Amino acid sequence: MTKILVVDDDAEITKLLENYLTGEGYDVVVAFSGASALSATSLTEPDLVLLDIVLGAEDGRDVLRELRLISDVPTIFLTGRGLESERIAGLKLGADDYIVKPFALGEVSARIESVLRRSGVSLAQHEIERPNLKFGELQINESTHEVRLSGELLDLTSKEFSLLAFLASSPRQVFSREQLLEHVWSSSSEWQNDATVTEHIRRLRSKIESDPDHPRWITTVRGFGYRFEPDASA
Repeated sequence: MTKILVVDDDAEITKLLENYLTGEGYDVVVAFSGASALSATSLTEPDLVLLDIVLGAEDGRDVLRELRLISDVPTIFLTGRGLESERIAGLKLGADDYIVKPFALGEVSARIESVLRRSGVSLAQHEIERPNLKFGELQINESTHEVRLSGELLDLTSKEFSLLAFLASSPRQVFSREQLLEHVWSSSSEWQNDATVTEHIRRLRSKIESDPDHPRWITTVRGFGYRFEPDASA
C-alpha cells in the first residue's frame, strides 16, 4: 500500500487529511513536529511526505533540509503562503510541489498522484486499493472486498459485502428479496427462504448504520424490498 507521511502541527488538518487519504486507499502516518517526521521517515519509509511549512516554532524548510540528508522521498509543501517567491524557494530546497491552504481535498489527491508518477512510484497497487464506490464516509472497494465507514475498516462477511456492493452498484433502485436471492445468492425462493435476505439485511444494517432501526443507507420499500440511498451523507 502506498504510504503517505502527513506532517502538520494542526491536529484538525492532520485528522482531515488522514481520514480522506485513508479513504482514498493510502496508508497514512502522521507526525506533528520535525523530529517526529524525521523519525517516522526512517522507521516507515513513506512513499511521499506532505509537509507543513510552518510547524509551530519550527520552519518546515529546515525540516526538509534535514529530511534530504536521510531520504530523497518526494515531498509536497503545505502552506498558507501563496507568494510565487515562497513557492520557488521551497522548490529550490527540494520540494516536489506546493499546496496552498485552504485547499480542496481533491486537489491534494491529484497532486499526490502527479508527484508519485513523476517520481516513478508505482500506483498499480494503490489503484487496486482505491475504493470504487464512494458515498460520503461510506466507501466500498470491490477489488479488495473492503468497506470503510468514516475511515474505519468494517468486519463484513463475504455475503454481507456482496449484498452491500450489489445494492450500492445501483443506487436508489429497488430490489425485491427474490431478486436479491437471484443476484447475490445465485438462488431462488424455490430453493432458499426469503428470510435469508431479511436476516442479512439486518446484520448488515447493524454494522453500517448508526441507528439500525432507522436506516439511512439501506432502506425498506414497503411491499417490495430494499434500496441503497446514495445521498444518505448529504
